[in-house]
Parts: sequence; C-alpha cells; structure tokens
Amino acid sequence: MSMQLIQQAIRYMEEHIYEDINYADVAKSIHMSSYNFHRTFGFITGMTANEYLRSRRLTLAAQELQTSNLSVIDAAYKYGYESPESFSKAFLRFHGSTPKQAKKQGAKLHLFNPLVIKIITEGGSIMDYRMEHKEPQQFLARVRAFSNEIINDDSDHSIPDFWGECYDKGLVEPMKQLRKEGKRDIYGLCSPTKKNETHFDYGIGVIVDEDTDAAGVKKLLENGYSLWETTAADYAVFQCMGDDGDCIGETWSKFYKEFSPQTGYVQTDDTDFEIYFEKGETGLFCELWVPVTKG
Repeated sequence: MSMQLIQQAIRYMEEHIYEDINYADVAKSIHMSSYNFHRTFGFITGMTANEYLRSRRLTLAAQELQTSNLSVIDAAYKYGYESPESFSKAFLRFHGSTPKQAKKQGAKLHLFNPLVIKIITEGGSIMDYRMEHKEPQQFLARVRAFSNEIINDDSDHSIPDFWGECYDKGLVEPMKQLRKEGKRDIYGLCSPTKKNETHFDYGIGVIVDEDTDAAGVKKLLENGYSLWETTAADYAVFQCMGDDGDCIGETWSKFYKEFSPQTGYVQTDDTDFEIYFEKGETGLFCELWVPVTKG
C-alpha cells in the first residue's frame, strides 16, 4: 500500500539523513518512479520529501549546536549545505534564530520530529468511483515536459499556463475538429514513465479511434503534434465536481488518503488522465482516470 511505502521512505530518509540524498534517491529505495513518489508523498504528508529532509536536518543541526562544541562551519557541511552562509540563511528561515544564537542559552528553536504515517478512517463512506478496463489507446496531443518539482507546488502554474497557451495559440481547436460532433472531449494526459527521471510529460489532446479523421491526424503530426500511446490498464475513475482545477487536487488527495488505504488499490506507472467532456453533466469539471492495481 502507498502508506506503507511512504513509511518505508521516511525510514530510509532518517537512516541516511547525513548523506547527500534527495527525493529521487528516496524513490529508488522503495522502487517507485520519482514522479509517483513525489506526488504520493506530497499528497499524504502535505510537504515534499526534500522539504522533509531539510526540516529534519535543520532540527538535528540546532540540537547538535546546542549540545556540543560543533562549529557553525562544520555544521553547515555536515548537514549538506554548500557554505556557512547558505546554512545560516536556511537556519534563520526555519528557526527564527541564527546558528550562532542557537549555541547560546535561551534561543528559540523549532522542533520537527520524524513523521509517522497512520491510517485514520473518517466518515462512514469512501469516495464515489467506478472501475474501468481500457485496452491500449492512442491520442493526438500537444506534449511538454515538466519538472517533477512542480508537483504539489501551489505557487506553480506551469500546467494551467500550458493549457492557456495551447488555447491562445489555437492549438486545441484543430484537434477537436478531427472528431465528430458530440465526441469532442479533451484529455489531459500525464505520464510519469520518462527516461529522464527529473521530468514527466503532460499532454493535451483527443483520442484517436474510428471516429477521428485519420488524414487530419497525419497532417497535425507533421506540425508539432505527437501521438501518445497507452497500454492496457485498469482504472479507478472519479468525478471531479467544481468550478476550477482545485477539485482535481482535492480528488488526488482523497485518492491517496482515503481510497487507496481503504480499497487496497495503488496507482501504477501507466498514463493517468483527465477527461473534459464536450457535453458534461452540470457541476462536473472533469473525470479523473487513475491506473491502478491491487497492492
């Protein structure tokens, strides 16, 4: 289960806290893609693995500065900082005191203890969902690579900006016109399976099937569009109800915190996607399709 893997990840970080590791190293230790680990850890804990490492290191640094003769310079290098200056700045932001002040009695310091993941059952029901199986599918899409670091970063608008750019440049309508009226649904495709583990692909596109103009597909492929292919997979499907994209993040959070622990289904490394229906029901922002298997 995801919760158990996240606890394993936390244990790995604690055991290697003095080493030069980051979220990608932690992901490898539990055999998850760095993309899926980064997203899962963020939704379950409310922070990134790198933030966790930083908070724990600064907590331990403060304790050691107060209880030993360790110098600020030695503490900086011991806890993974490139210079005493960068260490002091990070220390001040986290604790509200400088490392030199921390060596004196009376300094106010923050304590960030190791996380312990617990499954808490709330309410009397789980999320509404349905299970679907899909054979391999093809999509025509505009695709861009994004850094894993943007996942769960509320201040980052890279993907919404990508949507805006595609619409502003008239890149979505040509794809929609390849489909028959009433079947012009738009897909937001997300793939964590990328050779460069620091990035993932996101695509905006339409499905390619018997209702898609083949000649039109060929023409768009010659003009910067890509063919996105998926493998056969089982999906847990959720309706994201709301007026904006916030409901998608809320659904992902519930997937990790409620659905996965209660059902035993875990996400796989296949493509997950959102469907934005041409003619959706009232209040429906999109459908979220998450590829899953029994953990």
